[in-house]
Amino acid sequence: MIVQLLVALMPLALLAGGARAQQEPISEYAVKAALLVKLPRFVYLPRLEGGTRISLCVLGRDPFGGALTRLAQTPMDGRSVQVSQADDASQVLDCDFVFVARSEADHLRSTLRQLGRAQVVTVSDIDGFARAGGMVELAVNPEGGNLLNILINRKAAQAQNIQFNAQLLRLARVVEP
Repeated sequence: MIVQLLVALMPLALLAGGARAQQEPISEYAVKAALLVKLPRFVYLPRLEGGTRISLCVLGRDPFGGALTRLAQTPMDGRSVQVSQADDASQVLDCDFVFVARSEADHLRSTLRQLGRAQVVTVSDIDGFARAGGMVELAVNPEGGNLLNILINRKAAQAQNIQFNAQLLRLARVVEP
């Protein structure tokens, strides 16, 4: 099922990679950027209802190399997409979706505690992110290849009144903290 999602996202990943995509394999972070940009379509976040903007924030060192910003230039369901970067969790509490970069791994628990005070969807590729209390983990398939596994912590999301679309739940693996 993850293969189906990646095939559907391939045009976005190619866009993220630009002309380079024809010569080189698509980078892991180009695929992750495509997933992150599409994620709002599969998440019910009450504060987005009726809004005209979706904010995606990267907390820590931005690993996307501009791919996230390029993909976010296309409106999503009639809403503009704003991408920003911050170095401290207190700066992203107004964001709708926060990607916690690997550079934040050493203080993940305190970051998640701070983000838990706001209604924000937390996403990361830090190993064990979902089990630690994050909502969506983009994990590299341990069997190799270019596939990603999507791990979801529904309890963390439900604590913030955030729900995931059934389509996403079918593609993902639900984990418990």
